[in-house]
Amino acid sequence: MTKILVTGFEPFLDYKINPTMQIVEELNGKKIDCYDIVGRILSVDFQQSAEQLKQHIEEVKPQIIISLGLAGGRFKVTPERIAINVKDGEPDNNGYTPVDERIHEEGADAYLTNLPIRSMVNRLQAEGYPAEISNTAGTYLCNNIMYEGLAYAQQHEGVRAGFIHIPASFELAIQHGKIPGWSIRDLVAAVQLCIEETARATNH
Repeated sequence: MTKILVTGFEPFLDYKINPTMQIVEELNGKKIDCYDIVGRILSVDFQQSAEQLKQHIEEVKPQIIISLGLAGGRFKVTPERIAINVKDGEPDNNGYTPVDERIHEEGADAYLTNLPIRSMVNRLQAEGYPAEISNTAGTYLCNNIMYEGLAYAQQHEGVRAGFIHIPASFELAIQHGKIPGWSIRDLVAAVQLCIEETARATNH
């Protein structure tokens, strides 16, 4: 059975819950099309998360890598188009605060995803879920992991990789007080639809 690696993150900054963890735990072990889904949680640490992703890829040997991240404040599911070779922003969970650093000193300035993001958005909208393509994954951990996944895909023919930002869950939105939220059920369903579209595009 061919495998899809789906990753999420631990809680970070002022988000005491990270719904990507719940989504990944829900999807771990499921089968979609001819794929087994393997779910893994990454640390919110620039160095550790990159190494963890590489270890998971080595262990799982996935044909598809889909990483999930929380975009607190967004109200749509937003597959990302591009990852840039920059680390910058708020401190990670261990206090590291990069400023204008490159992810890979000799790496490409940016990578475009090879996930079928237009098909994903069209499918989500057709199923009644607010969605749009995002043209910036920022410069924090989400962009960092997207870049690492795409760097791997560039070097391994036939591998697809990319990143999907999701809104907060209701639980997190209520706790935070100033951001919109979705039900976990709908977040899981939306990510599952994105996986289905990727599986279909990969197999045809």
